[in-house]
Amino acid sequence: MNNTLLLSLGLLAVLPALAQNTQHLVKAVATPASAGLATPAADLPLTLEHAWQLAEQANSTLKSAQANLAAAEGQLADTQGLLWNNPQISAERVRRIVPDPGLGERTQREWGMGVTQTLEIAGQQGYRRKAAEQELAALRETIEEARRQLRAEVEQKFIRVLALQLRTEMETGLVDLIKENSAVTRKRFDAGEDTKLDANLAEVELGRASNQLEAIGEQLIQARAELATLLQLLAEKLPAVKGVLAVKPGLPYTLDQLLAAAANRSQLRALDHREQAARNRLGLERAAVYPDITVGLNSAREGPGSAREKLVGLSVSIPLPLFRSNAAGIGKASAELTQAEIEKQAAGRNTHARVLALWQKLDSLRQRTQRLDQSVLQRLEENQRLSAAAYRAGEISLIQMLLATRQVLDTRREVLEAMTDFALTRSELEQAAGWSQQK
Repeated sequence: MNNTLLLSLGLLAVLPALAQNTQHLVKAVATPASAGLATPAADLPLTLEHAWQLAEQANSTLKSAQANLAAAEGQLADTQGLLWNNPQISAERVRRIVPDPGLGERTQREWGMGVTQTLEIAGQQGYRRKAAEQELAALRETIEEARRQLRAEVEQKFIRVLALQLRTEMETGLVDLIKENSAVTRKRFDAGEDTKLDANLAEVELGRASNQLEAIGEQLIQARAELATLLQLLAEKLPAVKGVLAVKPGLPYTLDQLLAAAANRSQLRALDHREQAARNRLGLERAAVYPDITVGLNSAREGPGSAREKLVGLSVSIPLPLFRSNAAGIGKASAELTQAEIEKQAAGRNTHARVLALWQKLDSLRQRTQRLDQSVLQRLEENQRLSAAAYRAGEISLIQMLLATRQVLDTRREVLEAMTDFALTRSELEQAAGWSQQK
């Protein structure tokens, strides 16, 4: 048999993993790690779980959000005191020189002490405490949302690296096989057993396969660099990943379940808490229109020693809100509340629409993958077998047989791309919906 024919037929043998039935749903999953986190990332391929842990430990955005917890907790602690304003204590010591006719001057010492307390009378303490509680709850939900987004971003980049690794393995196998058969074809041409056309076709196939391998290698380097940046790994150590594009019989959720999860995702809960905090701040600013009352209690000793008087006094002071009624504070708080309401409504609509769009895209990708695998690829493989038999019988030319072979290879690449797009879209859908089931 002509060795160029062997070369072409051999191209179909290097993709057994990618020729699996893709009628099921595809998702990237991590394989169990064989070593703990103490193992350097560059020494062993990263699993998805390992990559998530590295990202959570190193991500600056997540750390910054977590650092803000101390400030929010401190603010809440301040509002939980008995009174918002601290009492004030005053003390005075007076030395009084009193002229005494005939006796010169007489010195007498007097003292006084007092305590004052400013009291809020319009429920400001309650508004302030509720606002601080809502802000703290919003921050915790924001941290959870940041963690979820980080994990989704890591998974997306992990899938891209994994797919490119699989593609690189596929292309490497093609190049090695073509090199072996090209050498045989050149020997047969030198011996006069094959035509110049056969030798040229073999060299062309080798050049195309080598270029394809180099292009995929460049994409893999870029994908690994992006993953290393996200995980804060050393720049000179690009990580390899360990995983599979697993075949699943179905999704663990329905569209209704995703929409219900989307309505309760951490981002929307954070916006709801911020809306409630803004509402309480508006109540606080409106209550600030009512003046605070300052109550004071004073005690003093005055007069000469023989006739010293003890004074005890109670004072009450209240400002008159004649010139400033806190209109600026109320206006600012009202604007913040309106913005929070608008942001919450917009986020809810956008999340709902995004989940629907991604669900439809996922269904389209499933149908496309099934069509490529069951209809197009199977027919092309049948055509390749028929063309190989026809070539052996002398009914078609080598070029026609190679065309059928190339179509099969290109379609298998399309199947891998569709499987990768499916896994990426599924990850994006679960992030958009805030799906919290263990992956």
